[in-house]
Amino acid sequence: KKISDILEKSAPKPGVPADLQNLLSQHFCENRSVIEIEELKLSDSCFLPANDLTHSFSSYLKEICPKWAKVRKNHKEKKSVVMLVICSSALRSLELIKSMTAFKGDCRVLKLFAKHIKIKEQMNMLEKGVFHIGVGTPGRVKALVEQDALCLNSTKYMILDWNWRDQKLRRMMDIPEV
Repeated sequence: KKISDILEKSAPKPGVPADLQNLLSQHFCENRSVIEIEELKLSDSCFLPANDLTHSFSSYLKEICPKWAKVRKNHKEKKSVVMLVICSSALRSLELIKSMTAFKGDCRVLKLFAKHIKIKEQMNMLEKGVFHIGVGTPGRVKALVEQDALCLNSTKYMILDWNWRDQKLRRMMDIPEV
């Protein structure tokens, strides 16, 4: 059986905090002690409600971040974003950027993926300007954080595009590299 055959039969359902907790436990269980794994657990209060698939992306963002205008105005730090959206692909990132126009208003959005954008360009943009929302892929976000080009201290919202499936019907958590 192919994984796409199995995934095709499973109905998409909103992600829950336990999904991420299980994924973290599976990933770290081999090289961490029981105490270290216990420290990795996040309380349910760390999680926002999942999009129950009845909202558009903009309306979901408005629901989880009702005071966005105030949060956006107060953000003045370079090399950081207030909201970080992580998707499985560059094309999906572009889709989400287009679909958040009703939410974002006049805030600045930074594309954080590798397709046609060099990492040095993104590093320069982060150093020179103030950005409110970053939308990108796990690999590029990780590379920017590791090179101290992206600071996550002022990040208040991290949104995982958990349920979206690509043409092979894989979700972000189904891709081993992620």
